[in-house]
Parts: sequence; C-alpha cells; structure tokens
Amino acid sequence: MEQDWLWGLAGGLLIGLGAAVYLLGNGRIMGASGIIGGLVDRSGWSSWAERVVFLAGVFLLPLLLVPLLDREAATHLTGNAAVVIAAGVLVGIGTRIANGCTSGHGVCGISRLSPRGIVATLIYIFAGGATLLALRHGLGVI
Repeated sequence: MEQDWLWGLAGGLLIGLGAAVYLLGNGRIMGASGIIGGLVDRSGWSSWAERVVFLAGVFLLPLLLVPLLDREAATHLTGNAAVVIAAGVLVGIGTRIANGCTSGHGVCGISRLSPRGIVATLIYIFAGGATLLALRHGLGVI
C-alpha cells in the first residue's frame, strides 16, 4: 500500500499547528494572502516584522526539511511558464476579492465554524475543479 498520504496528513497537521500558534501567539488569523497583502499595500506595516518572519518561515522551512526526504518530491506542475504566471495572478486577484485565501478561509475559517469561511472554501474548491476540467480536458493547456 502506498504511504504517500502520510505526507499530506503531516502537511495538514503542520498547517493546522501553525494556524493555532499564530492565533494563540498574536490573536490574529493566519491568512497568508492578508499577511502578504498587508506588506504590499502597506496597511500592515505596523506589524511588518511579524509578517516578514512568518513569510520567511513559509519559504525557508521546506528547504530545511529537504534533507529529511529520501526521495525527490513528485509534482504535476505544468512546464508552461505562462500558465503558471497566469495562475498565480488569478489566485492573487481571487484572494483579494474573497478577502482571504485557503489558509484564512479554509483552515482558520472552517475550524472556527465561520459561515463566510465555509462558503468561501466551497466556492474556491468548486471554481478550482471547474478550472482544472476546462483547462486540462477542454483546452488541453495543463
């Protein structure tokens, strides 16, 4: 039996633990788009140091964990740079429109039984599935 699901479980537990520590540590929701957005639009500059430390952890921790892996991580990311850039831009626009992202609405919102978080999560999961179907099976882009 494949054991790859354990990596997903471990990742989910680490994200949940990070959200709990962030909430207990400073009383705010761990929404990555809000953390980044506050730096970009300068609305969160009063807490810039905590935001930068959070983002540094998000980027550096995987690099520190790579030596613990006994194999290369398999991804199914497309090699088409234009698709990757367009996807990133669209995700960024979507998180600003929805006032949150998967970590804010999905992890923190659902765990707090927030109706707004639950509805937002259902919408972006549906939209992501529909986009995948359209781009992979309809257009053959990814």
